[in-house]
Amino acid sequence: MVLNEITTCQHIVRFNGDSFIEQEDDIAVESALTIVLDGEEFATIVCSPSEIQEMVVGFLASEGIIRVFQDIQSIQVDEEQGFAYVDLVTKPSIQKDFHSKRFIGSCCGKGRQFYFYNDMKTAKTIRTKLTVTPEQCHLLMRELQRSSEIFQKTGGVHNAALCTVEGPVITRTDIGRHNALDKLFGCCLIHRIPLKDKIIAFSGRISSEILLKAAKMGVAIILSKSAPTNLALDLAEELGITAIGFIRGGGFNVYTHQDRIQGLNQNI
Repeated sequence: MVLNEITTCQHIVRFNGDSFIEQEDDIAVESALTIVLDGEEFATIVCSPSEIQEMVVGFLASEGIIRVFQDIQSIQVDEEQGFAYVDLVTKPSIQKDFHSKRFIGSCCGKGRQFYFYNDMKTAKTIRTKLTVTPEQCHLLMRELQRSSEIFQKTGGVHNAALCTVEGPVITRTDIGRHNALDKLFGCCLIHRIPLKDKIIAFSGRISSEILLKAAKMGVAIILSKSAPTNLALDLAEELGITAIGFIRGGGFNVYTHQDRIQGLNQNI
């Protein structure tokens, strides 16, 4: 990642509590990217202009358009004009309503409610024996924050890392929380990086959309320094994902599937 690609310098006036000072400040760059799928505009994403191909691949996988990178015949990115042109090996019949209408279905005797039809198609129920210690949770969050150079300079981006229990494997940055996860997903698909027994360390709020992206990737544990939403926790409980938030200082909150935290049951 080239720092200058996703930051710019802006002349500002800063009040330091006593006086006004003129200085230069690093600002996160925000760009619009339109995905043209098989010759038709499919979506426009506001994002940081880095790892564009990864983000497009991850986004299309999250939307259920592709399953593997080999489903893409060609992908060309015109960064200057803000377009990504994607042609698929097999031309699916894409019903755009499926990507905008709410869908209610059921599975295994339980009512499962998703925001969109494509969520129903691609969200996975996670089953794994993966466990983590409290120390590992804190280590992964510290490593994520330590690697967040762009955030430290601008304060205007989110960071996500795909991790093992030993440490981060891939880290990605974007102005959009969802984009950061799509970049991780796309990188894994392009380079065939296994997602089994992996953990996501995340800088932002665990919303339902973030939780669903983790489920689509097949990740069992998501760590965040921020808070979850109630719908995200409902989905996490049903999809088998351990959600951990407020990893700050020496503590954190375990919201769902507590059995993956080593030592938790012995202390309750």
